[in-house]
Amino acid sequence: MNLIIPMAGMGKRMRPHTLTIPKPLIPVAGKPIVERLCEDLAEVCDEKINEIGFVVGRFGKAVEENLLAIAERLGAKGKIYYQDEALGTAHAILCAAPTLTGKTIVAFADTLFKTQLHLNEEKDGILWVKQIEDPSQFGVVKLDENEVITDYVEKPSTFVSDLAMIGIYYFKDGDSLKSELQFLIDNQIIKGGEYQLPDALRNMTEKGTKFYPGKVDEWLDCGNKNATVFTNQRVLEIKKEKEQLISSSVKTHNSVIIKPCYIGENVEILNSVIGPHVSIGDSTKIENARVQNAIMQTNCILKNVNLENSMLGSYVQLEQTPNQLSLSDYSTSGI
Repeated sequence: MNLIIPMAGMGKRMRPHTLTIPKPLIPVAGKPIVERLCEDLAEVCDEKINEIGFVVGRFGKAVEENLLAIAERLGAKGKIYYQDEALGTAHAILCAAPTLTGKTIVAFADTLFKTQLHLNEEKDGILWVKQIEDPSQFGVVKLDENEVITDYVEKPSTFVSDLAMIGIYYFKDGDSLKSELQFLIDNQIIKGGEYQLPDALRNMTEKGTKFYPGKVDEWLDCGNKNATVFTNQRVLEIKKEKEQLISSSVKTHNSVIIKPCYIGENVEILNSVIGPHVSIGDSTKIENARVQNAIMQTNCILKNVNLENSMLGSYVQLEQTPNQLSLSDYSTSGI
């Protein structure tokens, strides 16, 4: 089984955080979004994931080494591919052409999910979907009476289906998908200025490939600050019985931690109430604070703050700053 993760986008809706790191490397519950995604996909597969192809922009050596390390932790070989122009989802996947062979999962890296689904790898293909109340802002699939997908409709103005595609796809024959993607490029089949994956899926369906829906229980978006803070909350709830979320090196004095929380290495918490649903990166110090429903990365200093529904980057320093924030790395306020 191979895995392709397109993640070359600039993540503009997540600024200022994506000014310093790609959005899929922003941590939720202590791990990068993309690592959580890879782990969850590995859990639904019978076969071991052998190779992970990350399709990136020119993010730099440190980012690439981080991604290769994620693959290694899963026992897979990591490969880096580049998408230098934003030419659409089909183009992004084709950038990883050497990995697009045999059984392949394609997963866009701003989505996490919760499912009881166990991947049936003998089917031609599976598209992960979520039943939603208002499908007009999403790409949806239509099914026949045998639960086989017959069509793909982008943002339907009238109701055709309430099964939204969440951006995760399984292909039994990755080479067939590769051929259809190349056909789009060679014949300049473009919509909205981009090469679109649903056009390749439609061609495959018309040629007899049978795609089935894989329904998820939860679809967790990481597209903006509020969505990512909520996703952090849900991941903490889901993983609290499965992972050791609070490091043994945490030092507390006259403080309360309301679980679930993730707290990294060498964190100091003094005279504070932390949680629920807080993720704290390594080497952070918090004093005289009330923090809930928030994400902060490494090496932060917080004093005399009341913080909720917030995201902080690394090396942020805050004092006497209330309420809801979204601050990037090395921000300073009140100190």
